[in-house]
Amino acid sequence: MKYLCEVLLFSFFLTALSNSTKVSSKTARADNDTKHHPHCGVNNNYFYAGPNSKKIENMFSDIQQQLTKLEQEIRNMKNQTCEKQDGKVSLSIFFKAVYKNCAEVYKSGDKISGVYKIDPDGLGEFEVFCDQTTAGGGWTVFQKRYNGAADFFRGWDDYKQGFGNLNGEFWLGLSKIHRLTARSSNKLRVDLEDLHGKKAFAEYSSFSVASERAKYLLGLGVYSGTAGDSLSYHRGAPFTTKDRDNDAYSSNCASSCTGAWWYKKCHYSNLNGLYMNSKNDAKGMAWYHWKKNYKSLKRSEMKIRPKDF
Repeated sequence: MKYLCEVLLFSFFLTALSNSTKVSSKTARADNDTKHHPHCGVNNNYFYAGPNSKKIENMFSDIQQQLTKLEQEIRNMKNQTCEKQDGKVSLSIFFKAVYKNCAEVYKSGDKISGVYKIDPDGLGEFEVFCDQTTAGGGWTVFQKRYNGAADFFRGWDDYKQGFGNLNGEFWLGLSKIHRLTARSSNKLRVDLEDLHGKKAFAEYSSFSVASERAKYLLGLGVYSGTAGDSLSYHRGAPFTTKDRDNDAYSSNCASSCTGAWWYKKCHYSNLNGLYMNSKNDAKGMAWYHWKKNYKSLKRSEMKIRPKDF
């Protein structure tokens, strides 16, 4: 990998040189064929010495100028594409980069938050929103709410596939979250904001979502942060929606709490619940241990990043 970029550029240069000299060869041979030269001459398909040698000399001078210009363009290209970034060489002009997550996007030099394509496991690309500013960046966001525009009271298939607008409110999809966490160790960050603009966060040292066969079971590590620990209660719980009751309660927690979550009996957090106006109601978008109540929040974001970022 160390010399790959230089080799590619040198190959490109040789190809261009070969094409240029072949053009000159054809021109020289054309002059040779149209006129009779009774005296001795040398023709090696690249140079012809005879009455038109001055013309040939001018032609080669032009070619030399073109090659000099080409060399400068190659140097510029090398400066643009072969800069080392964190010890890695970017070959973006020659190859389409495929990133596994937003952390790799960040390390490639794309440090602006927005929508990017990733492929975490080689099973196909999909779009995600990358948060490249919070706590050092590199976060792949899988849940975002801030204005109530998207309906989060949905069924299993919607939560499996994902819904909403990646530039607005959305749920990425349990199948994609599983792909993101199945082959790498990740940490979870939850960013919260209340209706008065006060903010808090919770981080967990590990986070994973199992396969659909395992009902998207929640794997969770150790808590740290300022929002209080309202998710550890849900550790090891399967995911429940209004049309798929996997919780431990006598009735369906998703229906009772108008949401979809890793419910047990039923919750201390309900970030996919109803978007309400600060009402103290367990049906709302709540994180109990922040303020020891179920008042609905204004904003929530759930995002993951590799542990070794």
